[in-house]
Amino acid sequence: MNYLALDASTEACSVALQVNGKTFSRYELCPQSHSLHLLPMIDAVLQEAGIKLAELDGLVFGQGPGSFTGVRIGVGVAQGLAFSANLPVVGVSSLQAMAQLAYIKHGQKQVVAAIDARMSEVYNGCFVLDENNIMQAQQAEAVTPPEKLTEHLSSVLTASFYAVGTGWDAYSEKLGEQLLSLKVNEGSPEVLFPTAEAMLSIGKVKLEQGQGVSAEDAQPVYVRDTVSWKKLPGK
Repeated sequence: MNYLALDASTEACSVALQVNGKTFSRYELCPQSHSLHLLPMIDAVLQEAGIKLAELDGLVFGQGPGSFTGVRIGVGVAQGLAFSANLPVVGVSSLQAMAQLAYIKHGQKQVVAAIDARMSEVYNGCFVLDENNIMQAQQAEAVTPPEKLTEHLSSVLTASFYAVGTGWDAYSEKLGEQLLSLKVNEGSPEVLFPTAEAMLSIGKVKLEQGQGVSAEDAQPVYVRDTVSWKKLPGK
């Protein structure tokens, strides 16, 4: 089965293509310019593999959480491609993808992902490896103040965990010594952003299990559904 994965949910922009068991990929850190890079990257991997979009069996996209604009770009591109080639699609969490990358690169089996969500909050989730070598969420993904992360995850943190994501550096002081002492890794996380390759590992399993949906049903997951703006003085 041949699958394409794409992600623009964070500062990183990436694509990955699996054709006949071989993977072709592109990855670039390009904040605020995903719309300029994503389609050329997709064209590049398709050309490298010598395959057309219509020859694929499914499409995987990064559904968030992350940058509101980036998530919308990724979902929009996924919908457009899926419509044009009549492909089923599945969304994969950016937090889950980082956890999967920690397993792929470092063999970690219990991971806490935390992305800087701005506004003094972090998107977060706790993941444990299942029998199919896929990281699975232990509770619903959430957005919380960093100082509340220990309390939020208390019911699922039963052992040391591996930390991934930009939230750990962004709020290192607020996360506090209690949570940091549980980490397997010290210092800055080695996995800061999701990749389309990690999403491909998760998404292809979902597609093969029949979880694919039509393009119009591809939905972003913002976690933070509303944004409250502080009123400026005198406004």
